[in-house]
Amino acid sequence: MGVTDCHVHINPVWEMRPEARALVGHGPSTERLERMVHHPEEFLAYLDGCGVERAVLVNYVAPEVIGYTEKTNEFVAEYAKADPERLIAIGSVLPSAKNPGQRVHALVGELGIRGIKLHPPHQLFEPNAYVRGDLPGLREIYGACEDDRVPVIVHTGTSVFPGARNRFGQPMLVEDVAVDFPRLTIVLAHGGRPLWMNEAMFLARRFPNVYLELSSIPPGRLLSWFPELARVREKLLFGSDWPGPGVKDIRANLDSYRALALPPEVIEQSLTTNPERVFPRRAPAK
Repeated sequence: MGVTDCHVHINPVWEMRPEARALVGHGPSTERLERMVHHPEEFLAYLDGCGVERAVLVNYVAPEVIGYTEKTNEFVAEYAKADPERLIAIGSVLPSAKNPGQRVHALVGELGIRGIKLHPPHQLFEPNAYVRGDLPGLREIYGACEDDRVPVIVHTGTSVFPGARNRFGQPMLVEDVAVDFPRLTIVLAHGGRPLWMNEAMFLARRFPNVYLELSSIPPGRLLSWFPELARVREKLLFGSDWPGPGVKDIRANLDSYRALALPPEVIEQSLTTNPERVFPRRAPAK
């Protein structure tokens, strides 16, 4: 099994608000990133050079903060067709949309979307807002993902993008979802960094359906922020968050991660075995 980067942003950058676009692409040149976004073969060649076999392409709808519209779903679905064995398309549905559960089913069944991303700080809601009835569409989204057996990736932790509301990124807000949807695979993107790492660790240890994804955390800080990381070895997922703020190169990130003072089998499990469980080679049969 090859390495899977569980959090990469190949997005329709032309939809981004200028103030958001200015924070992306600090690693590759703007021209190179634009080429990769328009030409998947260039991105696949980049993955080859990084020693990465598969990449989870995280896309989401966030018109108010980032600028992404529902067109991002069509973009990533079409992009992943370049090599569906290596490129895993992640899409998004807002809970305020009409019939959000049906939209999830359509994304999975018709477009081949392999997971749903929720970004509460950018989409401006609490991930458990359905509990008190504020956003009943969230319950529909979680239920549809559970039925379709596709994971939900939830941004946990802070965001530096203008307009983000970071209080919505607290991991414990996801506890209700883990309780209410025990068959739903939940990925805690970014592990709650840099404020709520203990909460993310607790959820990963407490619930069999919750995974801890480590993207956008500098590898050199991982063991100081997560000193008991090896205790959730079955739940760890490597991710880079490339080309997000501060992530200049996937290969450099991967090399630093492999150099951590962790048992080699724990590192390799987070790079290969665990991602295969969450993002299997083939879309699960209904």
